[in-house]
Amino acid sequence: MHQVIQLLGALLVLAGFVLAQRRLLDPRSRTYLLVNLVGSAVLAVDAWLGAQWGFFVLESVWAAVSAAGLAGTVRRAAQTSSSSRRTEKGNRQSSSASPSIVSRHS
Repeated sequence: MHQVIQLLGALLVLAGFVLAQRRLLDPRSRTYLLVNLVGSAVLAVDAWLGAQWGFFVLESVWAAVSAAGLAGTVRRAAQTSSSSRRTEKGNRQSSSASPSIVSRHS
C-alpha cells in the first residue's frame, strides 16, 4: 500500500507538470496548483515517515509554494467577485435614477 500512495503522489505532480508543458493546463490555475499541492504533500509525508530528509525538504517546499499560489488565486477571485458586486450595485443605482439626474451627470 505504501508504494501505491507514493506512486499516486508522484503521478499527481507529474500529471500537472506534463499538462502544463503541453499547454493544456495553466500553471497558475487552481487545478494545477491543487494537483501539485496534494501530490507533493503526499510525497512529503511519505518522505517524513521514511526519514528521507532531502526528499522531505524538496516536497515540503513544493507543497508550500503550491499552497501559497493557491491562496493567491482564491484571494484574487474573492477580490474580483467583490469588485464585480460593487460595480453591479453601482450600475443598478445609476439606472434607477431619474433621467433628469442622469442627463445632468453625463
